[in-house]
Amino acid sequence: MRVVLDTNVLVSGIFFGGVPAEILRAWSSGSFELVVSPQILDEYRRICRELGDSYLKAGANYPSILEKIAGASLIAPDQPLEVQVCDDPYDDVFLAVAKVGRASKIVSGDRALLRTSGWSGIAVVTPRQFAAAHLSS
Repeated sequence: MRVVLDTNVLVSGIFFGGVPAEILRAWSSGSFELVVSPQILDEYRRICRELGDSYLKAGANYPSILEKIAGASLIAPDQPLEVQVCDDPYDDVFLAVAKVGRASKIVSGDRALLRTSGWSGIAVVTPRQFAAAHLSS
C-alpha cells in the first residue's frame, strides 16, 4: 500500500510521539510504502528545522529520519493539479503527489484535506483511522 503523510503527521511523529510515531515506525518496518515529492521533502525539512530549536531533545534524531525518508521512499515528481481541489490550495500538493505516485491514502489531521477524501479514489484519513485500519497491535 502506498501512503502520503501530511507534514503535520510526520512532524508530530518525530517531535511528539503518539499515533503518528507509531505510523512512522510501521513505515520504517516496511508495513507500507511512503510516497513523497521534492516539494514535500523540502516542507518536511523546513518545518523540522523550525521546530528543532524549540523541541531539540524530542526531535534530536529528525535529520536521520528525514534522510531515511528521502532515501527509502518513492519519490514522485512535483506535478501540480490542473484545478484546485482543496480549500487550502497548498494542500493540493499532497493530493497531486498521491495521484502521481498512485497512493491509495493520505494520512492527515488537516480538516481541509480530510474533506477531499474520495477525490480521484484517494482516501484521506486521520492518523487514528489509519492506525486502526492498517496497523496491528
